[in-house]
Amino acid sequence: MTIRILPAAGDVDAARSLTTLLSQLPDADPALPVTDSTALLDTLARLAGESIDELPEVVLVHERIGPVPALELIREVALRFPATGVILITTDASPVLYSAAMDAGARGLIALPLGYEELAARVQTAASWAVGVRRHLTSGADVFTGPGGSVITVSGSKGGVGTTLTAVQLALAAKASGRSVALLDLDLQSGDVASYLDVQFRRSIVDLAGISDISPRVLQDAVFSHPTGIGLLLAPAEGERGEEVSDTVARQAVSALRNRYEVVVVDCGTSMNGANAAAIEMADQALLLVTPDVVSVRAAKRMVRMWDRLQIRKAEETITVVNRHTRNTEIQPALVERITGTRMARTAIPSHFKELQSAVDAGRMQDLDSRSTVKQALWGLAGELGLVKPPDNNKTGKKPAKGTALARLQSDRGSTIVEFAGMAPLIFLVIAIIWQAVLYGYTYSLAGNAADEAARARAVHGVAECQTAGLERLPGPWQDSFRVDCGGGGGSVHQVKVSVEVPVFFPGFNAGWSVDGSAGAAKEGE
Repeated sequence: MTIRILPAAGDVDAARSLTTLLSQLPDADPALPVTDSTALLDTLARLAGESIDELPEVVLVHERIGPVPALELIREVALRFPATGVILITTDASPVLYSAAMDAGARGLIALPLGYEELAARVQTAASWAVGVRRHLTSGADVFTGPGGSVITVSGSKGGVGTTLTAVQLALAAKASGRSVALLDLDLQSGDVASYLDVQFRRSIVDLAGISDISPRVLQDAVFSHPTGIGLLLAPAEGERGEEVSDTVARQAVSALRNRYEVVVVDCGTSMNGANAAAIEMADQALLLVTPDVVSVRAAKRMVRMWDRLQIRKAEETITVVNRHTRNTEIQPALVERITGTRMARTAIPSHFKELQSAVDAGRMQDLDSRSTVKQALWGLAGELGLVKPPDNNKTGKKPAKGTALARLQSDRGSTIVEFAGMAPLIFLVIAIIWQAVLYGYTYSLAGNAADEAARARAVHGVAECQTAGLERLPGPWQDSFRVDCGGGGGSVHQVKVSVEVPVFFPGFNAGWSVDGSAGAAKEGE
């Protein structure tokens, strides 16, 4: 059996010596080393998305990998890719570290300096374990095809750009389509998810800070089950306690939520700390909200550059969303995309705060009217991000149960359609009246112009040219109903009267309704 091995070492010399030794192992197929934790997770996610068979059997993690600490990286790999055996390479082979590595999910530990015999034995053992796990995973009907649930982080370029509102509505949209959803509030000092969803709570993410291994039972105790069906892991009520939530706690929480829910939405707020930086690094999709003003766009550019410097996320892997968008502003999405170097979401959120005022003040964002243009845009953004299941995913053919989120969504759509159908006749009637008024005004103008031309021709050329001159001023459909009286007037003025029928809806379709125009011209030579 050929053993595929993926080494991960941040030190160039360590990577070179590791690759050299691996190439000497029998039946080994070592890949090129990855130099940081982000590259390792991205590589494994890409391979897992194709097939379980594409994953390497063994991953070697050097203790000096970065920016994520080695043990945390091993935990993340073990949770997201359980069919891969992970081995830690370290200078410290103490029982304490060995125990910590096993708790994190490692399948072995190799002490530095590397020895051929030990490396071969550990790789063979981890590979055999990985093959057994894969055989078990693929023996049933459900086949492992990816790294668990989707994690989407929502960050703001500055305060007040709508980060929490966006995160809440994305979670509601995903839940309404039938997915299991968790909403994590990592705006640790000033998180407002609880306020937006009318929640009174006692537990928060701080309760996970002292726990080394977050089990499903522990997670269940910390997560608040909202009436909408969304699981909420909230920020602490006392902002100063946010300092207790380290990047390690955030990684464990996000990993635990990812393995329990199909969609995990994380509100990262606008300030950067170790916790939300870890979440952004782990995210499948990272959103950055801006408003169409210079201050916000500059802040977004600084944020993107900082993420890149800290190796949290590359600019091209960040999705920027414009909130409070209007057509007449100078700063449009294309300009924001060019300035920040990020990918721009196709959906822009319109500026209609009045639609949100009552729901925000009541703290019940779940009750926001479905006809709200802001809600429609945010739910459209959820569809663009792939958070919403297509309607045909209801494979049973049965209607959703009353009271469920999906039933309410379908009911709202049905109500909108019925309301539009009831208003349609009135809308068409108003349009018809306006169009008929336009035809009337246009015909009246034509009649006046024809009278002017006919009067001038009467004064210069006589009666014979009067009718011809007036007729030439009319478009074809109006000429058939044209009547002119060139004989009126006394004294020194020739008075001409013109009558033209007004079309009914379509030029050429007349019903005997006419308008009159008159004009006068001085008699030449008299």
